Order: sequence, then structure tokens, then C-alpha cells
Amino acid sequence: MADKPYVPPKVWTWESENGGQFSGINRPTAGARFDQDLPRGKHPFQLYSLATPNGVKVTILFEELLALGIKDAEYDAYIINIMDGDQFGSGFVGVNPNSKIPAMVDRSGDTEIPVFESGAMLLHLAEKFDAFIPKDAAKRAECLSWLFWQVGSGPFLGGGFGHFYAYAPEKFEYPIDRFAMEVKRQLDVLNQHLANNTYLCGDDYTIADMAIWPWYGALVDGKLYEAAEFLQVADYQHVVRWSKQIGEREAVQRGRMVNRAWGELSEQLHNRHDASDFELKTQDKLEATELP
Repeated sequence: MADKPYVPPKVWTWESENGGQFSGINRPTAGARFDQDLPRGKHPFQLYSLATPNGVKVTILFEELLALGIKDAEYDAYIINIMDGDQFGSGFVGVNPNSKIPAMVDRSGDTEIPVFESGAMLLHLAEKFDAFIPKDAAKRAECLSWLFWQVGSGPFLGGGFGHFYAYAPEKFEYPIDRFAMEVKRQLDVLNQHLANNTYLCGDDYTIADMAIWPWYGALVDGKLYEAAEFLQVADYQHVVRWSKQIGEREAVQRGRMVNRAWGELSEQLHNRHDASDFELKTQDKLEATELP
């Protein structure tokens, strides 16, 4: 505990230097900060995102739909650099007033439909193409229950544990212990369920898996917050098995690359407009063509 406990003032005031790694972009107000139109491509769906766990959910679904041969699911994906504040441009805010990635415009019908929040985007696409969501009423309810489990649980892992363990300017025992306990409880929920199920909804691979895998799969794979040893993630053997099984899917591997701006250059596809971009326009190839 701190030497002097924090006593909240009667009225909270914003200290712009607070916020750790994200202090440069976080403010207590919403809305656009500058004028900037969004780029538009030729495909029915326009995606504006970054390959964070929330962004990866949607690119995985797009690539899975295309792998089924659903050509109407073709999309253009444009990178949104959240550390540079791209999400506060007027065009992006016009699609997502909450200024968070991912955001999408569905232009497949007579009227353009803006969609934001990754869970809503997964449900919108799954229902539109009648894929990766069960038709049976009971199974559908189960799928939606796990989808919204992730929507409700994810902030404890990301904004809670991830922030205080990895991003806060100082480390404090209480919040780290509080959120570590909750994340381990969540992993145990998944582990017990996956002990008797191949995927979250039994034998069916669904949008529930696509929502949960980028967060909890990355965690047990040691790719999130460098916290694998701290949380003893190897103990959750059924989650590890499930994560490996999903990670081996080719569509998942492609989805992870889209709008990615870190890691191996060969795994970064900043903007995606065609299936051939995975072979021709990854960052290693683009940078090689720029060499003198």
C-alpha cells in the first residue's frame, strides 16, 4: 500500500499528465479533435482498425467468411494508429462517436450502415451472412452468452489487469492483485467449460471463439502483457489446447496480420484491399522495394 492513502477531492479534476502510456491521447471529453475524411475503397465493407485484440476479432471473421467462399464479404481495411490519435478525426468519429477501434461501414445495401463495437460487428456480419452463429435456438443463445461474456469480461483483463500490470506509470499491489485474481477466475471459467467442449459452443466454431481468442488465447500463448509466468497460464491446459487449435486456422493467421503495425515485418499488413496483399504487400516486401 502507498505510504499516504489517496483521499479523493470533493470534485475530480483532470490532470493531463496522468494516464501512463496513454496519457497523450486520453481526455475526459468526447468528439472529433480535427477534420479528417476517412479513405474509401471499392469493396462492400470498409474497416478502420488496428490489430489489437478487439480489432483482430473482426478481421478474423472477415477472413473466415472469405475462406468459406463468401465473396460478398470482401473488405478494405485501413489502419488507425491510436497512439497518433487517428481515432479522433471527424471521419472516424462520424462512424464511431466513441472513438475506439474497430469501426466499420457496411455499404452492401442501398443505405450505408455504420457499425461500431467489435461484438456488434461480429453479430452484424454473422447474421448478414448466416455463418458462424448457430441456427438452433439453444445453441444461438449459448453463442450470444459467450460473446457477451467477452464483452463484459474483457475490460477486467485489458483496462484492469493490463493497465495496472503493464502500462500504469507506477505499480501498486492492490489493483494488480485485484485484477489478477479476476483474470485467473475468468481463465478458470473458460478452462472448466473447454474441458468438455471443443469450442465455446461445443463442436461448432463460432463468433464466440473469434471474440474470446484474441484476448484469452493471446494471454495463454504468452503474447499479452508479458504476464504468462505471473498468471501461471500454462495451468489452464484446456484453454491452451483451444487457443492452439484456433491459432492454426489459416484464416485466423491472416486476420492477425491485418492492420498490424508491430512484430515481424512479414506479419504486418498495414492496409488490406485484396487477398493477394498477404503475399505482395506485407511490410517486409514494401520496405524492400523502397531500398535504394
